[in-house]
Amino acid sequence: MIRDEEAEKRSHEQEARRPNILLILNDDMGYSDIGCYGGEVDTPFLNQLAEQGLRFTQFYNTARCSPSRASLLTGLHPHQTGIGVLVDDDGPEGYQGNLNKQCVTIAEVLRQAKYRTYMSGKWHIANNISEVTDTWPLQRGFDRYYGTLAGSGNFYYPSTLTRDNENIEHEALNKDYYYTDAISDEAVRFIKEHVEEYPDTPFFQYVAYTAPHWPLHAKEDDIAKYKDRFNAGWDQLRIERMQRMQEMGILNAGWSLTDRDNSQPAWEDAAHKEWEQRRMEVYAAQIDSMDQGIGRILQTLEETGQLEQTLILFLSDNGGCAEEFEPVQPNKIPKNWGRTSTGADVAFGNRPDVMPGAETTFQSYGTAWANLSNTPFRLYKHWVHEGGIATPFIVHWPEAIQSKGEIRHMACQLTDVMATILDITNAAYPATYNGHAICPPEGKSMKKFFVSDDHAEDRFLFWEHEGNAAVREGNWKLVKNYPGKWELFDMAQDRTEIYNLADQYPERVQQMIVQYDRWATRCGVKPREKILEIIAKRNRRK
Repeated sequence: MIRDEEAEKRSHEQEARRPNILLILNDDMGYSDIGCYGGEVDTPFLNQLAEQGLRFTQFYNTARCSPSRASLLTGLHPHQTGIGVLVDDDGPEGYQGNLNKQCVTIAEVLRQAKYRTYMSGKWHIANNISEVTDTWPLQRGFDRYYGTLAGSGNFYYPSTLTRDNENIEHEALNKDYYYTDAISDEAVRFIKEHVEEYPDTPFFQYVAYTAPHWPLHAKEDDIAKYKDRFNAGWDQLRIERMQRMQEMGILNAGWSLTDRDNSQPAWEDAAHKEWEQRRMEVYAAQIDSMDQGIGRILQTLEETGQLEQTLILFLSDNGGCAEEFEPVQPNKIPKNWGRTSTGADVAFGNRPDVMPGAETTFQSYGTAWANLSNTPFRLYKHWVHEGGIATPFIVHWPEAIQSKGEIRHMACQLTDVMATILDITNAAYPATYNGHAICPPEGKSMKKFFVSDDHAEDRFLFWEHEGNAAVREGNWKLVKNYPGKWELFDMAQDRTEIYNLADQYPERVQQMIVQYDRWATRCGVKPREKILEIIAKRNRRK
């Protein structure tokens, strides 16, 4: 009997020592925007996490909002979860646009391991965003939820704003409401309430910002901080960023800076410079506001005695976004993008006669600034060249990380987050869940890299989005810009993907194609032509 009591006591002590998990994801931010990765944006709290934790230089997302979120939360590749493209129903298995029942989320796994689970922010992995379904946050493992189910919208009056399962858009009809701040404030509230109500229970907190996803909406005080910050223009700033990144040890000094996107003018030839600068100023202010909110979350963790025992992970869901918006008339604007809290019309589109920032505008920062955001890499969100999939990845865990401020260069990807959390929490990944067989996890734990900079064993990493495809083995990366040909790069010598070696190593190309095809078949990746055919048929029926 005494032995049983001692065993039970040890079990409780081990459970009490399990760390909290704080997973922070932001939206459409480039690899080098934040200060600790070389950017011009003021991010003192993210910088602090990096200085007291670790920065990974070769961590990868999956190039787009919904697929990245699905992969991050499940430890699977997006096609295995039902999110092959976005949340539209594109037909075949793996492309339904709903998180399917063959996967489990981190929240579902940790809740079974007696964690409390909370989320604030963007969901964007459910097809139906107006009626409660089994793909909403509370139905996928979260005890509490505050945020938006849709992928984007007005920061001052967001559509699909939801608390738990209830639409609360009316709560945003407040002159001081700003969605980024609300995401942070709700995260703070969840932590405070958790510590008060469940002091002996660890928590999982998922904070999913929409910043700095378009539209360019930011508070004037935050925008004002960046006045003239970007007046040197995208060409000079890309050079300066790369120099800082090399000095930090993030980039190899031997790599070359990619050329400016050939669709864009040199800064000295750019028209409407004041408007162009304003676009980047607002974008920077969106990130700044997020960082301020992260600071409030960190302060709350410290004040409640939780910071030391909390594993914090920060990353972005894809690279900088080069999407542009043509001006359209108010009656042609999509419903959720044309709404304002006052009912005023929206000046929709990238119009140089309208300065972005207010809720009556709807603009993006465009290709040239996205090219700066992704310094020094090629391409953007949607593509699986480095500019589309490389993300900053910060790890902060005072109890376990002794080598503070160090940089890790091993290649990892989203599927590894679930594996890492399972490793750290000793939570069991289920073979079945609610009567459904669950796909085995795809990732590998990164826990050992938190204490050592030893490189990982060579393994294959894979990507596919909208036909854009890639496979990486060790330092070799094979990548395709659909419908173009495969390109081969040596990532140790040329991570900026300038020198295509496919013609020099045809056997390696074929070997890696074989590996990619096997993965694509196993994970349910369908040929892009088939998906386009299904989408075309669907559009004809509308």
